[in-house]
Amino acid sequence: MPNIKIFSGSSHPDLSQKIADRLGLELGKVVTKKFSNQETCVEIGESVRGEDVYIVQSGCGEINDNLMELLIMINACKIASASRVTAVIPCFPYARQDKKDKVGSRAPISAKLVANMLSVAGADHIITMDLHASQIQGFFDIPVDNLYAEPAVLKWIKENINEWKNCTIVSPDAGGAKRVTSIADRLNVDFALIHKERKKANEVDRMVLVGDVKDRVAILVDDMADTCGTVCHAADKLVSAGATKVYAILTHGIFSGPAISRINNANFEAVVKMMLWFFMFSVMFFSIRFYFN
Repeated sequence: MPNIKIFSGSSHPDLSQKIADRLGLELGKVVTKKFSNQETCVEIGESVRGEDVYIVQSGCGEINDNLMELLIMINACKIASASRVTAVIPCFPYARQDKKDKVGSRAPISAKLVANMLSVAGADHIITMDLHASQIQGFFDIPVDNLYAEPAVLKWIKENINEWKNCTIVSPDAGGAKRVTSIADRLNVDFALIHKERKKANEVDRMVLVGDVKDRVAILVDDMADTCGTVCHAADKLVSAGATKVYAILTHGIFSGPAISRINNANFEAVVKMMLWFFMFSVMFFSIRFYFN
């Protein structure tokens, strides 16, 4: 049985503690502090020599600080002779910057930069969930496990929406078409998508519904909701198209800026954040590695 140690970054200490409790382990000792000039300092408080180390840190909240903290923790463990370092990153930072959108664009591909930084810091393995763009897995030269929220989404729909057999699964943008078609196929229901055009980031200019939601329950499924402008506009579009109820199921509910007020004023029956279900998936994955690796 390998020696496993779990360390928590400052983004999700509760999640890290639940994982450790489930596995019957104690969280590793780590002290994170900042100097007066806001430099991040991390001290690993116990030996990791020859250990299989897992570091749980998400790319939400104070993204830049959390990312830098993760990189320093990975490097600290690696140069302290850890056998392997796995970064558990439920919400991958900078995942929306995964390509150049236009010909001749001078925009960076920041997701690739983050992948390079994680590799250079010393990560041997990445575990993440519902990447905004699947091709990000190809940015790494180390193993990446991209866990999917689909089983949890299916479970929630069947247990909480009585009319789910008369529903339409809707993607709020074309990029999520593959995700919603898979869920719709599993439920044996119809799907639809909304084509959106943006003038600039976090601001939707126009939406066009492709599909039928009249007299049906519409279930919006998306991987990420930041300011929630897209899902709220999508809800209005679905109601105007004849949907009887509108639900939103989101893997990564970031909810920055005016997101909460927009949700409260939108036409939702319920908005569900699936991030907490990551606990179930990560514990399952950790357990398999723990007992059979």
